[in-house]
Amino acid sequence: MGVAGLVALLAACSPSAVEPEGSVLRARLNADIVSSDPGMKRDANTDAVILHVVEGLVAAREDGSVGPMLADRWTVSPDGKTYRFHLREGVRFHNGAPLTAADVVWSLNRYLAPDSRWRCKADLSSGGVAPVRSVRAEGRDTVEIRLEQAAPLFLAELARLDCGGTGITHRDSVDADGNWRYPIGTGPFRWGEWRHKQYIDLPRFEGYRALPGPPDGIGGGKRALVDRVRFSIIPDGSAAAAALVRGSLDVLDALAPNELANVTDVPGIYFSSAPSLDFYGVLFQVKDPLLADRRLRRAIALSIDVEALTRIVTHGTGSANSSPIPTASPFYRANQRRPIERDLTAARALAQAAGYKGEPIRLATSHSPPEMYDAAILIQAMAREAGINIEVETIDWASQLARYTSGNYQAMVFGFSARLDPSLTYGVLIGDKRTEPRKTWDTPEARALLRKSIATADPVARQRIFDTLERQFRADVPAIILYNTHRVTALRDRVKGYRNWPGQTQRLWNVALEAR
Repeated sequence: MGVAGLVALLAACSPSAVEPEGSVLRARLNADIVSSDPGMKRDANTDAVILHVVEGLVAAREDGSVGPMLADRWTVSPDGKTYRFHLREGVRFHNGAPLTAADVVWSLNRYLAPDSRWRCKADLSSGGVAPVRSVRAEGRDTVEIRLEQAAPLFLAELARLDCGGTGITHRDSVDADGNWRYPIGTGPFRWGEWRHKQYIDLPRFEGYRALPGPPDGIGGGKRALVDRVRFSIIPDGSAAAAALVRGSLDVLDALAPNELANVTDVPGIYFSSAPSLDFYGVLFQVKDPLLADRRLRRAIALSIDVEALTRIVTHGTGSANSSPIPTASPFYRANQRRPIERDLTAARALAQAAGYKGEPIRLATSHSPPEMYDAAILIQAMAREAGINIEVETIDWASQLARYTSGNYQAMVFGFSARLDPSLTYGVLIGDKRTEPRKTWDTPEARALLRKSIATADPVARQRIFDTLERQFRADVPAIILYNTHRVTALRDRVKGYRNWPGQTQRLWNVALEAR
């Protein structure tokens, strides 16, 4: 192979292996991303990076509603089953190709393909939240999506952050055999270089066509104000804080509570914060012979002092919460606010009634984030006071994510990134374990209530459904909710325009760097 051929091959493998320095905004990730394929294999870090590169037909706003993105408008048929999306003019992919309806059809069909592992596939397939019957192009600029049934949450499903915002990618994102290469999207930044466990570089897309107006959630008027974004992977919190203090890092997002002291009262550093729509808790494998008895699960719940645990592990920054609905949600009302109080006498009685004889219960956790491990140690100590034998099993984050997905655990401390609607929040827990083993709550009653919450847009009716779900959740105890976090980001004072939001993900568009 000649020199020209070698250069061409390297360019194809890494679309921007060599970039001019320019202005570089450096942000931190506490762990490497797990893929570059939107919503396929993902976690919160992956979502944050990918959403700078790809965009969907619609986008989540800060108030939880859905607004335009690649589609500037849409209509819904009277029966609620047919959506027609009109694409914005002048939008181009990062390879220069114009966005067309055929590209949208290709992307959606890829997500919904039988062998797809897309996070939203189950919800948009038969039996799901908004089952898609067909996707077709009407000319170059209109896409028609037909559903099997009316689904008021269809647009919210398309906008889900954990599904990559249903990002539309160009078909050159895959090779001739259909294997994923890297995302060729339409976002303000394009895919650059991913050095595993080191960094991800996203250069500015010079051909980006922004919506008018200010940014709003993952939508609105997005603009790349720096030449390049670099997400540096720095697992150790002290190392990340040191990098921020010495100026080799500009944005330290998702600051762990035990890292706050390292950057507090440091000249040249300021903070941005917002309550999050996430939650952390204990998941139970309800098919486990020991934990199949909900009396034992409830005994464990009653052994935990949630207020004290939250105060300790979040260093006072989190909100104790016994409900799957986060405290920042407008649906967090009286029934959700009622905490589960610690009651060791009742915990011992329930464990005895369940026939528990001190058998070890393995509680898996990781140090990503560090609070999960701290929570597991406190749960172990608190449960011991009720005569419940918890064994903490510490694994790395990648292994924990794989075991969560496969349901291969007895109990697990786990966290879920923000969902902007309570139905989507309950949806991470409720489902058919035969097809989605990660689900913890698999009862006909829970699944029926979830479907009802999805089938109506009336907030009063939905609140009643969520209140019923709350009561059943506390009775069945498929999981124990512990707390919601408060997202804290530390920034160098030369960073301008950064704002946190309840959706959690870092948003580095519309963020500028002052000259040194």
